[in-house]
Amino acid sequence: MNQIRSNLSDLVRRQRARMATGPSAEEAGLIELAGFGANPGALRMLAFLPDDLPHHAPLVVALHGCTQDAAGFARGTGWTALARTGGFALLLPEQQQANNPNRCFNWFEPGDNTRGRGEVASIHAAIQHMVATRGIDPKRVFVTGLSAGGAMAASLLATYPEVFAAGAIIAGLPHGAATSMPEAFEAMSTGRPRPAADWAALVRSASPHRGSWPRVSIWQGDADTTVRPANAEQLVRQWATLHGVTGAPAESGSGAHRAHAWRDAKGEVVLEHHRIAGMAHGVPLDAGGIGQAGAYFLSVGIGSTAAIAGFFGLPAPQPGATIDPEGRQVPPRGATIDPEGRPVPPQEEEAPFTLGGIELGKIDPSGVIRKALTAAGLIKS
Repeated sequence: MNQIRSNLSDLVRRQRARMATGPSAEEAGLIELAGFGANPGALRMLAFLPDDLPHHAPLVVALHGCTQDAAGFARGTGWTALARTGGFALLLPEQQQANNPNRCFNWFEPGDNTRGRGEVASIHAAIQHMVATRGIDPKRVFVTGLSAGGAMAASLLATYPEVFAAGAIIAGLPHGAATSMPEAFEAMSTGRPRPAADWAALVRSASPHRGSWPRVSIWQGDADTTVRPANAEQLVRQWATLHGVTGAPAESGSGAHRAHAWRDAKGEVVLEHHRIAGMAHGVPLDAGGIGQAGAYFLSVGIGSTAAIAGFFGLPAPQPGATIDPEGRQVPPRGATIDPEGRPVPPQEEEAPFTLGGIELGKIDPSGVIRKALTAAGLIKS
């Protein structure tokens, strides 16, 4: 009996530990990339490859925040579910505790945020490996991340801008915001404001790239006390200057969610800033949509993952739809589905058929006859 109790206690402890840490990489359907190339940042590299991944599929690089891991970030954001339905691949770099006790990407260390060195070089090598071995479309590579992962996403966009078509930074910081841990904490709390030209110069000096720049989507909660909203404003300065956009942006959104978008000379949105009133530090999720609420995955009624996928030009679920664990889209309540289980767009109401000014589609047959005879003067009204 004591042995049974001991085994049961061990099972409960293991289950609680698993629930606390989230799914393992294997449970999340992730595979580990071995031999992907030089790994000066000593990162672990995981990938998600949906069944029947088409040739020349897009790739999204998704970077977790501090205290998180790749599998938990994939589940919390819903990127794996969206990749299943959208037919694209994911690369999920994972920080190791030996590199940073809190498992933060070292976005503030020059040895890790400089082209050809450290963590950014490791991630670049893994991307190149996937392009070469998995048939990824090199023109449709994207990057996104939260917090330290968001700041590292900003550094990847700066150090390897020719690799990425677009990026999304959630509660992150500009490239060059800090060069040490004390400066990192200062930047997180103040934004370390500087002129827009200086911010842009930090990106221009990070690589030999002089061509067009990646499009950027910035997400920030205005109640974030971990990475203050001032950092999002500095990010806007940095990328607006690089893209050369001036003038007032287009405004959209309602309620807590407000968005600003800047277009280039061709009319394409190259920069957007999403601000969520009352939201703390984390990824904004829409209850009932994709993703799973939890620590740093905040159910605030705004589905950032689907919105970012749309910004990248990737397939995204229709508004109000959810994604089940197998990656199937569940249409909104009341929607019609076809025999294959696909949502059917609502049909426009047909205009009523009229004859002699009489709407035949809206009245009963006896009424039609009576009105027609009356109009002809054959009976009195």
